[in-house]
Amino acid sequence: MASEAMNVTASSVAAAPLSVAFIGVGEAGQTFARGLHAEGVRDIRLYDILFDAPQSSLRATASAMANELPGVRLCASHAEAVRGASLVFLAVTAASSLDAARACIPALGAGALLLDINSVSPQRKRETAALVEAGASGARYVDVAVMAAVAKPRHKVPLLIGGPGGEAFAALLPRLGMQGEFVSAEVGEASAVKMCRSIMIKGIEALTVECMLTATHFGVQQRVLASLTETFPSLDWQHISGYMIERVVSHGRRRAEEMREVAETVRGTGLAPLMATATAERQQWMADLGAKEAVRAANGGKSSEDRELLVRVIRDCMTQSAAVGK
Repeated sequence: MASEAMNVTASSVAAAPLSVAFIGVGEAGQTFARGLHAEGVRDIRLYDILFDAPQSSLRATASAMANELPGVRLCASHAEAVRGASLVFLAVTAASSLDAARACIPALGAGALLLDINSVSPQRKRETAALVEAGASGARYVDVAVMAAVAKPRHKVPLLIGGPGGEAFAALLPRLGMQGEFVSAEVGEASAVKMCRSIMIKGIEALTVECMLTATHFGVQQRVLASLTETFPSLDWQHISGYMIERVVSHGRRRAEEMREVAETVRGTGLAPLMATATAERQQWMADLGAKEAVRAANGGKSSEDRELLVRVIRDCMTQSAAVGK
């Protein structure tokens, strides 16, 4: 059966009935699930190890989505979610991607596509792919790099696709209303693009936090922004500075995990990951500071891209943290 599954053509996969499982129901999982439901997918299974965590509200959030969207249901385990699924989106934290894949493999069906959308190093994706491809079911691994934030484009976010099952997944994109480009049958190339991009994007975020906090301390933030606009006139620094800081405030913990994977990617080339490591530290610092919760408390329970509000709240958190440290 495994050998037969490996011979499934892209066109036959594109014509088959679809059932979709999401392992990990955070921002990416929820967003993709809602998008695919809007495209007509009516068999969507959700599982997250945090469903049973006492301090997590994720089960309630996922339950509300299941009650709202016909055909969406919660599952009690990795195996229940992926058994019989055509597509399995692996959308967990970077640190747990390999363990999550390992928990799914025994229940994957013949011809199933495991879509690893986690922001992890090419080395990690190759390791995961080897486990999937060694399984007896004939499931195939797909290396997927999500190339932008998912909030606004949802499931239409640009994707880079690679790996043994990459062409089969690419054939499904029109049916799913998704956007993507097949890069290579080699696992790791798509992820390498994402990792290298993150050096720049997450690095700029971290630099913006440091720059604006320091500039505001001296009361020179408007002059700094004006200077940046003069140097880079195509960028709206008044807006982008708030946007960049908000991304760190809202997603610092996840970004820190990703940047540690980026550091491993860089280290694997023989280059010391000085910038990637520093970026991870600044992102983690923000997460540990508790700024996300403080911003939402100060803004009616919502996130904010208001730079002045963000800087003021972060500074308040720093003061409180320093006081506790004493």
